[in-house]
Amino acid sequence: MVQLSENEIFFPDPTSYHPLTGLMAYGGDLSPERVWLAYQLGIFPWYNPGEEILWWCPDPRFVLYPEELKISKSMRKILRDEVFTFTENQYFEEVMRSCMQVPRKDQDGTWISEELISSFVQLHQEGKARSVEVWKNKALVGGFYGVVVNNVFCGESMFSKVSNASKAGFIHFVEKYKNDFELIDCQIHSEHLESLGAGMIPKLAYLEILYTK
Repeated sequence: MVQLSENEIFFPDPTSYHPLTGLMAYGGDLSPERVWLAYQLGIFPWYNPGEEILWWCPDPRFVLYPEELKISKSMRKILRDEVFTFTENQYFEEVMRSCMQVPRKDQDGTWISEELISSFVQLHQEGKARSVEVWKNKALVGGFYGVVVNNVFCGESMFSKVSNASKAGFIHFVEKYKNDFELIDCQIHSEHLESLGAGMIPKLAYLEILYTK
């Protein structure tokens, strides 16, 4: 595991450095420049606020090919009945803050910090990060955000305040952009996304797609 300096924006090459845990490096900072470089290399931050910043590139990688999206009959009905409406990039910071604040099943807390929010907001302003907002009765009830690198959408986090909100938003997004993205990066396994068709692929297979412009 490599220790990073705040004075140099650098990461080990994930195509040649293969730590068993997927933990590539620690330290450094969360400047927009460093965060953007990390995502371009297939690396992402995941740590507990107040502790050392940890940078990961797991092997295998949990991803979704858009053409393999699975939509249940119940979700098809929800989408057909227009239970939710969707917007994009209208409330990016609000989506991040909701991801930070809304409790998740089987998770005690969040890795999202004020410093990370600041960096992602700047990346959003530069057109490198995107959000999807899910609405019901004019209230923001779900959403997610992520980074776009070449033809990959690197999903970061999602939230739901009502049942099926984030799932509906995710399905809407994948179906809308299925011809624009070769891959949706889900990073680490979750049953929620596995039920939608996500699965594991080797890290090097993921990086080959990520690096293709």
